[in-house]
Amino acid sequence: MHITRLLLERQKQEIMTVTETIKKMQEHFNPTAAAGLNKILQLNISGDQGGTWALKIANQACELIPGGVEKPNLTLSLNDTDWLAMVEGKLNPMNAYMTGKLKAKGDIGLATRIANIFGLK
Repeated sequence: MHITRLLLERQKQEIMTVTETIKKMQEHFNPTAAAGLNKILQLNISGDQGGTWALKIANQACELIPGGVEKPNLTLSLNDTDWLAMVEGKLNPMNAYMTGKLKAKGDIGLATRIANIFGLK
């Protein structure tokens, strides 16, 4: 089951937090889609539920690093409301990027693979 569907099912019960959605990303990591990758994706989320998390992708495994790392390959920055809207499928990531709600710094090629790597729709 894709993370978007899981999030929508969970939303019917209660609204997920930013931390819960990031943990779900790790749980729905697709090792096959990450074959050959040795990268670190960092999420800088601002707002009341804000924080920094890194997802280290290496050897077809994914490690969640609360607090982030010093030199990620890609950093995505956005506010908590937009993050939750994106993972719930209410905000298109490309539209968020084009309108400045989502900022990306680093390996943009990695950004294009996120949906596949983490089972997002």
